[in-house]
Amino acid sequence: MAGVMPAALAFTGMQVADAATNNGVKLVSGGKNIKAERYDTGNGFAVDLDLGLNVIAGEEPLEIRATRKSYADPIVAQLVTKKGNVTLPKALATDLYTLKQFTTVTIKNAKGAVVKRYWTNFCPNSYDSVRTRPDAPAQSPYPMGCPSGNPFTLGTVWGVQAGWNAKTSDVPTHGKAFDLPPGKYSVGVTINPPYQKLLNLSAKDATVALNLTVAKESVEKEAHTNAHRHGQQVSVTHSEYRVPAKRPTTRAAAPAAGPRPDLRSLPAWGISISKEAKNKWYVNFGATVWNAGDSPLLVDGFRRNGQDLMDAYQYFFDAQGNQVGAVPAGTMQWDPRAGHNHWHFTDFAQYNLLKSDQKQVARSGKEAFCLANTDQVDYTIPLAKWRPFNTDLETSCGEKNSVGVREVLDIGNGDTYTQDRPGQSFDVTSLPNGTYFIQVKANPAGKLSELSTTNNTSVRKIVLGGTAKKRTLTVPPVNGIKG
Repeated sequence: MAGVMPAALAFTGMQVADAATNNGVKLVSGGKNIKAERYDTGNGFAVDLDLGLNVIAGEEPLEIRATRKSYADPIVAQLVTKKGNVTLPKALATDLYTLKQFTTVTIKNAKGAVVKRYWTNFCPNSYDSVRTRPDAPAQSPYPMGCPSGNPFTLGTVWGVQAGWNAKTSDVPTHGKAFDLPPGKYSVGVTINPPYQKLLNLSAKDATVALNLTVAKESVEKEAHTNAHRHGQQVSVTHSEYRVPAKRPTTRAAAPAAGPRPDLRSLPAWGISISKEAKNKWYVNFGATVWNAGDSPLLVDGFRRNGQDLMDAYQYFFDAQGNQVGAVPAGTMQWDPRAGHNHWHFTDFAQYNLLKSDQKQVARSGKEAFCLANTDQVDYTIPLAKWRPFNTDLETSCGEKNSVGVREVLDIGNGDTYTQDRPGQSFDVTSLPNGTYFIQVKANPAGKLSELSTTNNTSVRKIVLGGTAKKRTLTVPPVNGIKG
């Protein structure tokens, strides 16, 4: 079935001032002849389509930075080039997760009739990006994966290193699977006109033609959700994040000057209400604290003999990244609950439920945290760490028999605890209907040294309603953001 170019991209003569020089950017395929198998979705068949398409960067990186000054401001995306930055049309970056409607995929049957046409989005931060020529730089600085899930992301960086590749998506923008009868097809893939203008691409470099065979045999669906992992950071271990062999020599106080983390709380998000056992009602929520400073927050824990308790220390660095000392920063404790099973740093954040007059009426059972770089919050700020090492809660915070743990929150990154984590909720069973606020407060006891504590707290309005048998929850948006 044929499609029509969306109004946002259907244009002629779009003006992009001083469009970037191509420098060899092109769309390429891993092979001209491809095969797809059909699988049973449980509700009909769908094709498992892997077109093997990649965007290859040329003599300089393909880099785009997107940010918003506040949640009330629009997103502004810019292509970064040696000749200067070029602002993208608004329709291409309507959020901070992917570039919108990057390619058009057209599938024709053996008779030449169009049987499927759709558009795909593009995350340049490919997980399996590699060098495509011997003289390309040995390393890529760009993030692995695009941000997703957190509605309060502030800024992101999309990039393909010079001479490296980024795999394009094969999934329609609507995300729905589709089927094709067994047989022979021709597939045409084209980078859409706004991006051709932006990158100064020729039709030849922006288009790929493929031959597709859809096999007769059917296969069961196997972990197709892993085929496109956009927006999820991956877990990487590195010797830089190993705890030292012994406790540090501590300072009397934090250095008077020098780089510091700056902990900030995003508004609570993903808020819902649920009924649990014994007719209890809970408000569940996700919360993110991120580091907007000029130094990572690095905390080491050293175990006390025979105890499920560690002494914690915050480390400090100079402008060149050299360690200049450490001070005590409370404790870490072992959390054996399902969904945790790791060491938590205490007093990192606190969650409160406030009445309309801002007085506390409840406190979340969640009081200690495994620090990890789970979310890209703003990669456009100076010194942001685009490729943080500890990105997964299951691997960042040690095991029960660990004698030491290093927990890190890097610059530009956030640590999110989602709604399904134990203790991540408020018991509202006995609370009357009305307006409340979820307060997320970073560094509540002031045990951590940071650039500023004036931005540690955020509040998010909610409204409880309904009856004792059926409570309801309304969550007003924040400057139009409904997350």
